[in-house]
Amino acid sequence: MKKLSILLGMAIIIAACTQVSNEKVDENIIAKNELNLESDILTPEVLWSFGRLGDVQVSPDESKLLYGVSYYNIEQNKGNRELFVMNADGTNKQQITHTSFGEYNAVWHPDGKRIVFLSAESGAMQAYAMNADGTGKKKISSVEGDITNLGFTPLGDKVFYTMDVKVDPTAQDIHADLPKSDGRVIDDLMYRHWDVWEDGFYSHIFVADFNGEAINNDVDIMPNEPFDTPLQPFGGIEEICWSPDGNSLAYTCKKLKGKEYTLSTNSDVYLYNTETKETKNYTEGMMGYDKVPFFSPDGTKLYWLSMERPGFEADKDRLFEMDLATGEKRYLTDKFDHSPSGFEWDADGKTLYFVAGVMASFHIHKMDVASKEITAITYGQFDYHSVACANGNLIATRVDMTKPQEIYSVNKETGEVAELSFENKHLLDQLNMPTVEKRFITTTDNKEMLTWIIYPPNFDKTKKYATILYCEGGPQSPLSQFWSYRWNFSMMASNNYIIVAPNRRGTLTMGQEWTDQISKDNSGQAMLDLLSAIDVMKKEPFVDENNLAAIGASFGGFSVNWLAGNHEGRFKAFISHCGVFNSEMEYITTEEMFFDNYEKGGAPWETDNKVAMKSYAGSPHKFVKNWDTPIMIIHGEHDYRIPYTQGMAAFNAAQLLGVPSKLLFFPTENHWVLKPQNGILWQREFKGWLDKWLKE
Repeated sequence: MKKLSILLGMAIIIAACTQVSNEKVDENIIAKNELNLESDILTPEVLWSFGRLGDVQVSPDESKLLYGVSYYNIEQNKGNRELFVMNADGTNKQQITHTSFGEYNAVWHPDGKRIVFLSAESGAMQAYAMNADGTGKKKISSVEGDITNLGFTPLGDKVFYTMDVKVDPTAQDIHADLPKSDGRVIDDLMYRHWDVWEDGFYSHIFVADFNGEAINNDVDIMPNEPFDTPLQPFGGIEEICWSPDGNSLAYTCKKLKGKEYTLSTNSDVYLYNTETKETKNYTEGMMGYDKVPFFSPDGTKLYWLSMERPGFEADKDRLFEMDLATGEKRYLTDKFDHSPSGFEWDADGKTLYFVAGVMASFHIHKMDVASKEITAITYGQFDYHSVACANGNLIATRVDMTKPQEIYSVNKETGEVAELSFENKHLLDQLNMPTVEKRFITTTDNKEMLTWIIYPPNFDKTKKYATILYCEGGPQSPLSQFWSYRWNFSMMASNNYIIVAPNRRGTLTMGQEWTDQISKDNSGQAMLDLLSAIDVMKKEPFVDENNLAAIGASFGGFSVNWLAGNHEGRFKAFISHCGVFNSEMEYITTEEMFFDNYEKGGAPWETDNKVAMKSYAGSPHKFVKNWDTPIMIIHGEHDYRIPYTQGMAAFNAAQLLGVPSKLLFFPTENHWVLKPQNGILWQREFKGWLDKWLKE
């Protein structure tokens, strides 16, 4: 079923395991990579050996932390995820599962004694409960299908879960005498999304009782509705929330279908009453994305994030409050020009903690809800991903460009930070990682553009280095202190390159005005910003201005394809991953039509629409006659956001023009590259192409 494949694909990205005490260890289970490295330079194989930690849950008494870790095995070409528990101060770390099935969506039962999680051990994804030390595991659900999320009421007597439900008939249902036919009969848009085809199944919420032993009395609260909750393809459990009294369930849903769905971002927040069985829309009339609902500790108020402009997925996320008795709304972040996420209430019930990206880094903030005053708690070149309260401190996860995610304790008042998990210390201690510098570069319109410069290990400023311009995707996404297992700056720099990564027009965290300036001008100021960054850096004595490359994925791939026809001899090589080549063709083959309608300003056939015509005039294929520089194209067959024919077109054009070119094609990957051996192939070909044209 399509929704389960998306969820598990995302979950498996963060999968791992290591040895458990008091259990017999199956040597075939993918375990922690206890490597003794032969070199202190990061390689693709070492990159895939890091434990991928996430989904930290604080116990009800705030004394313990539950989290998952994933490891990959390159030979087996897969990963596995296991669960860990440790004290809130980082002591007494224990692995509490050790199976080959993977454990997902683990939560504390409100009694604080048990942990509930999802596993496919029985052959389908079902719920299991066990003691906090991993003993006494018991299967507690027996539903027909695969559970994909679950969460308990504060009392622990009810639970919600999500599961794919067949709503729409397929061609095989209609033509029952043709059961082996694999044809799809399509009469509406949104027939495929991200990397799956519409199959008649939709992710629904079920509410059930839990008697301490088993989940029973299940009720689908969206019967026969052809809609998904959470939002596809990236929504998760944060879009569903119980009220403190357990009598209401808030959830996010875009209750539109087909052409209406693909043209709109109008999701809403709904409340389902478990006693009356009624559902009410609480954000009707708010036409942008409304999502991530949660309640005040006393249950009298509802909170959610809302985007104002319809069809614009990169609008500012505004935090709203509604008094459930009066319906009165309050806009809480009107004086904060950034988007908050990951909310956590302080014990006082008056203070909210959250994470927000500001100036290319994501940090923890706190808000006095009454006064709306917001204060930053953490600082530095880091990206915090989550925040929770535990024993008077904050528990957070954090990454930076040279370090994968770990768990930290943060002092609420001082911001003082202490690492707790040390999941990857054994590998990081053996590596000589790159260094990262923050610079500000003046653009052609006299703006100061924050630019990250990543220097290789053992950098020597008396030498000259081949240098790579990194073009961010999105077009509205943050170029922050992120850690990626594909577009990994430490990996790139460890290949002995300098990386120049500018926060060009359109990137997030720079304020909404900066973000807005790329819409309907994709090939304008943003491209000039990219060129400004490399033009300034190539004057540095340690940059080899005769050996420069430009690389990027998604909108970064669009940027590379555009630069290939407009760079005026600056670059010696290009790499474009899943990038748009022909904007007109992309418009009529992508899936979420609201995106291109907003970004381009209209359709390519609207010849009287000056804004749209300007957008399509900037399509990279319009400048292909100028291509004369070696280019590698990368694409996945299951990329339905930017269909793989865009990559084929770019490669075919380069071949016909006689431009040195290579196509790296992945028949089983989507917009990303997720499988271990494909990931390593990607890294090897990536390095090989750049080395060939910049070093050899």
